[in-house]
Amino acid sequence: MNIEVNGHTLYAYTGGKPFNPAQPTAVFVHGVLNDHSIWILQSRWLAHHGWNVLAIDQPGHGRSSGAAPKSVADASAAVLAMLDALGVQQAALAGHSFGSLIALHTAAHLSKTAPERISHLIMVGTAFPMRVSPALLDASLNQPEKAIAMVNVFSHSTLAPPPSALGPGSWLYGGSQALMRRVLASNAAENVFHTGFVACDSYANGEADMAKVTCPVQFILGERDQMTPPKAAQSLVKAARAAGLTVEVATVPAGHQLMTEAPEETLAALRRALTLPVPAPH
Repeated sequence: MNIEVNGHTLYAYTGGKPFNPAQPTAVFVHGVLNDHSIWILQSRWLAHHGWNVLAIDQPGHGRSSGAAPKSVADASAAVLAMLDALGVQQAALAGHSFGSLIALHTAAHLSKTAPERISHLIMVGTAFPMRVSPALLDASLNQPEKAIAMVNVFSHSTLAPPPSALGPGSWLYGGSQALMRRVLASNAAENVFHTGFVACDSYANGEADMAKVTCPVQFILGERDQMTPPKAAQSLVKAARAAGLTVEVATVPAGHQLMTEAPEETLAALRRALTLPVPAPH
């Protein structure tokens, strides 16, 4: 599905189903140098069980045109503009890694301006602060192939996914490397790898944004995650609880790419998150 957003095309995968305004909507936001396809099982399941699914390619990534977001706020603005363009009155937001920060910032904005428009916030493989090592920042700019190899080593805890994700015989390392190369090549005007890492590294408003959120929050964390280990999410968990929110934390047996390493467990946690009661508007 192509959506006109700020003069550019924003692509959203819908799970093979047309957008239906009468159904609830879930928005999926990917992380650095990924695209909509990382949510393959979770997005398609929801699309075939009564949900509108909008699994986006961020601007300047994959099938979406325009400049890549330079910050979490820039990326969030594109999500908000998409919701406005489609007339979505309420959405659940799910984000992975960099995308989790985008989902958080978007939820904070909606909670402040129109809290009835945000039903749930789901943060997958998250951390705050989401620092990127200087060596990896430099490699993403000057030696992207080296950086892709580094990220893949730190992002996976197994070589092959369960059949429910990508199918028997799939190779997670090779598939992830191919995806990252494809997304990097999709934008000849800028290095979206480095741009995304800089946006993660410079985001400083995690706890402040969480304090503004009014909807239930679900954290889905990989117990073997070396990129964003579970302990790195605890500042956000504490901030959510301090704000009096309904908070759940699910830890699944996976590394950073938990949507493909533990697809069933991640889907189960996601489904559980979407059943958490939405607070009545004030």
